[in-house]
Amino acid sequence: MKLQQLLSSVLLTGSVPVLMATPAIADVVQVTGVRLEETPQGLEVIVETAEGTAPQVFTTSYGETFIADLINTQLRLPDDQPFRQENPAEGIASVTVTQRNPNSIRVTVTGTTGLPRVEVMPSATGLLFSLTAETPTAQTPPETPDVPPDMEMEPEEEPDTPPQMPEPTDEIELVVTAEPDTGYRVPDATTATRTDTPLRDIPQSIQVVPEEVIEDQQVIRLNEALRNVSGVTLGNTRANDTETFTVRGFEDATILRDGIRQFSFGGTQETANLERVEVLKGPASIVYGSAEPGGLINVVTKKPLPQPFYEIEASVGSYGFIEPSIDISGPLTSDRSLLYRLNTLYRRSDGFRDFDQEFERFFIAPVVTWLISDRTELTVELEYLDNIQPYDRGLVAIGDEVADIPFDRIFHEPDDFVETEEFKTGYRLEHGLNNNWTLRNILWYSNTDLFLRTAELGSVNEARGVVSRSTREFDIYEEAYDIQTNLVGEFATGSVEHELLVGFDFRRSFQDLDLQQAFAPPLAPPPIRIFDPVYGFSLPDSEDIPQLFDGRSQLQQWGFYLQDLISLTDNFKVLLSGRYDIADQKATIRQTDFFDGSSPTQSDDAFSPRVGIVYQPIEQLSLYANFSRSFQPNDITFGGDLPEPERGTQYEIGAKAEFLDGRLSATLALYDLTKTNVSVSDPDNPGFSIALGEQQNQGIELDIVGKILPGWNIIASYSHIDAEVTEGFFGIPEGGKPPNVAENTASLWTTYQIQQGNLQGLGFGFGLFFVGERFGDFQNTFKFNDYLRTDAAIFYRRDNWSASVNFKNLFDIDYIESGIGRSQIKPGEPFTIIASVSVQF
Repeated sequence: MKLQQLLSSVLLTGSVPVLMATPAIADVVQVTGVRLEETPQGLEVIVETAEGTAPQVFTTSYGETFIADLINTQLRLPDDQPFRQENPAEGIASVTVTQRNPNSIRVTVTGTTGLPRVEVMPSATGLLFSLTAETPTAQTPPETPDVPPDMEMEPEEEPDTPPQMPEPTDEIELVVTAEPDTGYRVPDATTATRTDTPLRDIPQSIQVVPEEVIEDQQVIRLNEALRNVSGVTLGNTRANDTETFTVRGFEDATILRDGIRQFSFGGTQETANLERVEVLKGPASIVYGSAEPGGLINVVTKKPLPQPFYEIEASVGSYGFIEPSIDISGPLTSDRSLLYRLNTLYRRSDGFRDFDQEFERFFIAPVVTWLISDRTELTVELEYLDNIQPYDRGLVAIGDEVADIPFDRIFHEPDDFVETEEFKTGYRLEHGLNNNWTLRNILWYSNTDLFLRTAELGSVNEARGVVSRSTREFDIYEEAYDIQTNLVGEFATGSVEHELLVGFDFRRSFQDLDLQQAFAPPLAPPPIRIFDPVYGFSLPDSEDIPQLFDGRSQLQQWGFYLQDLISLTDNFKVLLSGRYDIADQKATIRQTDFFDGSSPTQSDDAFSPRVGIVYQPIEQLSLYANFSRSFQPNDITFGGDLPEPERGTQYEIGAKAEFLDGRLSATLALYDLTKTNVSVSDPDNPGFSIALGEQQNQGIELDIVGKILPGWNIIASYSHIDAEVTEGFFGIPEGGKPPNVAENTASLWTTYQIQQGNLQGLGFGFGLFFVGERFGDFQNTFKFNDYLRTDAAIFYRRDNWSASVNFKNLFDIDYIESGIGRSQIKPGEPFTIIASVSVQF
């Protein structure tokens, strides 16, 4: 068949992508114009390029919408705006052409009564989309033997007037790889391998919470996003000024920002500039160095866009909550080689607890990307955060349960506060050596300064019904330098394909702690009554408070890693990787009223392997298994010691499946995970560690995410964890349970948006979040009850604006979100409403 005949005979139904060969990948195609012309059959969309070159095209569809992604292209329209036309022809609701990312354009066509039929072909000026609107009386073309029913094609016809085309220099190849719209489902992630890898090819459980979920749930704190993921619960919140997470039953999961480790004393993660959150289950030391064996959390931030984008949002809610925010992006130069993005917000709230100190936060994050050449890209980032809020240890326990008191009652002084200031900056450089090999380099600097003054809570005297208190002033400064360099490449040895990652990273960090504390009157406040508290104690001046601890700890760590994702066949893959770490620690304890000066040091090295296999008996199913280990240096104890490093070992098997033509995916995982040299946070001395032991967790997890029907999204999870202390530590006997680890947790969040008619754009959301019974302390002396929290939402989205109202804890239940010890129990928020309006232009 002639090339021209082949092109004119391919009639897409929106489920068969077309790939058109183009010049070398380095030659970015410039789209300079978009025209619409009505035809007797419907409509033609003419995409004009600078040299009449037809770019690569991948197509897909959902509902009444056809989507085509033009690869290696940039939008250069005269008015410097995306193209949009409403109701351009009968049966066509809209046509849009927008810049999807720095080197990809998206063409979207939406029908009024059904999915338009689209024929794609080169034209004399670039690319031609011939649209035929679907009508209720339209007949389905006859089925051909070689084409599935959902990919039917029109019979071949010789057109009356052949389209004008330049003489092609390359063949045009048809690739049948359907890629439907998947709603909440994200098909690829970078956290598991440091490369953009399909989730179905990764022999490890990894879950992604996309930006759509973050927006639909009006997520303010990272915990609200992570409750959608199996096996992840909120851990120690210290004084409600930070968030740590328990993954697969192990606390203090490592938190990364775009692959860079965050501080242990940093404030709560800001969600305003998040594109998605990726959770890698199990040991991850192989690619990120020291890490907890339960898993790690990687927050992925928003990047600059080549097309102008402006969004203003305002939110108000219960307890005096207000939050204006801005997200703007676009090119800084006419050739779009310099791009920027800026996210900023201000937030304040009174909170539901009876403090005089309010919550107040300012956040700003500018990012600039320089497209130095077609193969080289440099991104420079900066983040600044200032947050002040009440210092709040929460509720207390009496007997075998939480004290029966109002959840808004406090035991600190009403004006106690904690303030955190964070600064982060650095660059990311990526250079394509050729079409197969890429070199990446990251240099990152960060610091955080935390300061607090409070009437600190101590032990609970149940007989007297009081909580002891002390005066505490704590100042901690952390600073870190990170360097990461790696080389990623693809090559083949015979019929075996390889994706190789080789690299090293270096981190130098230190903490400077100054702790002043008074335990007895008149410098310390008197005990406070649990059922009838009396406030009014004035904290003494700083110079009058005795210095309890003054020290500095340093960590210097090198890591060298090698990873090879081997495709032995199209459906059988092996992941082999190993990492060697060298860690040097030093603690300098200055002489105080309570400590003599000392300088303990420790040097450790470890090899962490990972072996995984993936077998795909059919395209929609991946079966996997893995073995991996983790390594993590321990923090300093209150006595000034440096315990031996923690080691984790995991065995895991699982299955990943796709349903509904790839719109819905599910992951089932079973694991056995052991951690030795366990060191846990000291509940009486924040910032320090205590004890050693061994813990073994076994469990099963199920995650489901995607789109059930057009407009109907879902994300759901279930986790069962059998956590057991196999070598006693800190008062937990062998066979005991670690605190704050529920045996069963589950979540469900679903939204539906009306797709057509007068109510098109109106949507509803509904969520259920269940956490089972948990022990509240290391000694297993009391428990937190299980709870089922219900959330709901109603929203309306039309054109460039949206409005939403979210109802959190709809039935106003009392529940405990997390806790560690009898005087550090975080109550969950009561019924809360947040309303938001945003405009894009």
